[in-house]
Amino acid sequence: MSELVSLEICAGAGGQALGLEQAGFRHVGAVENDQHACQTLRINRDHDGLPPERRWNVMEMDVHDLDGRDYQGIDLFAGGVPCPPFSIAGKQLGADDERDLFPKALEIVADARPRAVLLENVRGLSQPRFASYRKQILDRLHELGYYTEWHLIHGAEHGVAQLRPRFVLVALQKKYELNFAWPKANPNPPTVGEVLLEQMGSNGWPGAEAWAERANGIGPTLVGGSKKHGGPDVGPTRARAGWAKLGVKGSSIAEEAPGPDFPLDEMPRLTVKMGALIQGFPPEWEFYGRKTAAWRQVGNAFPPPVARALGVSIADALNRVEPLARNKSTVPAESLF
Repeated sequence: MSELVSLEICAGAGGQALGLEQAGFRHVGAVENDQHACQTLRINRDHDGLPPERRWNVMEMDVHDLDGRDYQGIDLFAGGVPCPPFSIAGKQLGADDERDLFPKALEIVADARPRAVLLENVRGLSQPRFASYRKQILDRLHELGYYTEWHLIHGAEHGVAQLRPRFVLVALQKKYELNFAWPKANPNPPTVGEVLLEQMGSNGWPGAEAWAERANGIGPTLVGGSKKHGGPDVGPTRARAGWAKLGVKGSSIAEEAPGPDFPLDEMPRLTVKMGALIQGFPPEWEFYGRKTAAWRQVGNAFPPPVARALGVSIADALNRVEPLARNKSTVPAESLF
């Protein structure tokens, strides 16, 4: 089995890139324009303490300045293009939003001709109002010789302790189209209590175990917000109510875990570290910046376990000698639900 090579844009804090690394991809480039996120990537995966083959080549730049021709022949082109053009908070302007990077992503695909493409966005892109926009993307990828599917995937289906719906595009050169299958869902995600018990008790809070028993479900989707909007919290009113049912106060983010004097009858807040664990980052992953900047990276990340599951499916398709036993006519170009 040959080594698989990937290029990623809009890499953020590295959630997608980390999951793809776990699936066997080596990153020749991780493109990001946010200075805090770039430093997070460097701290974890682009420093002199790592062997060259494990370094991600972090490129702090505007993706519009990236020339896909420099990466011709890569196995995978991946990215989490900006969500605001398709999110409610971003007013869902779609193609009319200057932050829409799908056109640039398609340009890179045309220039680099990767064997596979993985792009993810918010659930809002799956709405009927964007049907013509999705079709434009499918049509362009078809012109370029790719078999493409859209699919709505939930983080909780792949080992993440929150709902986290994401709308994912996978495209493969047509010779691989019969090789690909979406990863199977796991019906038993970890609970918030299971994921956070150790952290909740890390500063000596005696109520940690009782709290974990109460937090016996998955959480609402964490949000990171944007540079234009306020301080860090778990999300809008509905999300805060959902976290409250799990015993979490969501109006703000704490600097540290509750201590020995924290009241047993009060709800603790999440920390940046706890948010990262809920997203599926390993405990050792570090986030650069003060609380607001770090939380933004955590809340906007693509969960590594989900990226790993998708990466394994893509790698299997690229490496498979015999096609899967299925009729391609039964596989829809859009699988929304």
